[in-house]
Amino acid sequence: MENKQFIIEQDSTNLRLDVFLSNQLEDKSRSYIQNLIEEGNVKINGALKKSNYKLRINDEVEITIPEPIGLNIEPENIPLDIVYEDADVIVVNKPQGMVVHPAAGVYNGTLVNALLNHCKDLSGINGVARPGIVHRIDKDTSGILVVAKNDNAHNKLAEQFKDHSMTRSYVALVEGILKNDEGTIDAPLGRHPVERVKIAVIKDGRRAVTHYKVLERLKNTTLVECSLETGRTHQIRVHMAHIGHPLVGDPVYGYKKQRFNLDGQMLHAKKLGFIHPKSGEYIEFQSELPDYFVRVLNILRNEFK
Repeated sequence: MENKQFIIEQDSTNLRLDVFLSNQLEDKSRSYIQNLIEEGNVKINGALKKSNYKLRINDEVEITIPEPIGLNIEPENIPLDIVYEDADVIVVNKPQGMVVHPAAGVYNGTLVNALLNHCKDLSGINGVARPGIVHRIDKDTSGILVVAKNDNAHNKLAEQFKDHSMTRSYVALVEGILKNDEGTIDAPLGRHPVERVKIAVIKDGRRAVTHYKVLERLKNTTLVECSLETGRTHQIRVHMAHIGHPLVGDPVYGYKKQRFNLDGQMLHAKKLGFIHPKSGEYIEFQSELPDYFVRVLNILRNEFK
């Protein structure tokens, strides 16, 4: 069971309770949040309220998130690309198409299934469905992520994610030609007001900051490096689409007509750096661009000659 508390500030006043919680709990659906409220797991100043309650300044919102129903997560002999491992952490290079952890409708073939087969000692902070998982990258995003092997490591890594002190750098291929060699996108993100499966730039969203730098301009596309100052759901995908340059191959935020036979967006988590939870030393890891990414770049470079 997890408890969260929020004090309502001026910029959140008059928001519906369920809308506010959707912005705060980005990984939860609107229906899940409404069920939390209906089942008495959300209190305003100690009292139960309905989903349409309009928040007031200094309201104290208390949320109790019940433990997920236990899942029987089976170890599976799935190959892992392990970049680094010690007694506290595992750094893995996740392939495109792999889900990080089991969730509704996806109970096998995930990174967690593979990790359980490789290592029995994973932190239990995130419950049975997400052992060791400190952060996630999308199913169709490839690249580096770190997994905690014990609760102490998990807590220390989670704190670094919370205070944005980790180094997180991605390589993305976006539609169109970016004019500026570098820039910063500072635009708040939250659940799309209509299409709840999407994230959108919204006035009352959570602050999100992405820094980008052009690496190479190709035919009708630009290869960029994106560094995250914050780590919101779908942040790079939404931010680049917001400035008119969605990721190539993005089925949600990109162009409907795709030029390449892709299984998802052209986004690779290339670099991850953090303070080691035990030694206190800064360590950093990088991974090469995967084959699917290189294939498309080679096509574009040949066309650009």
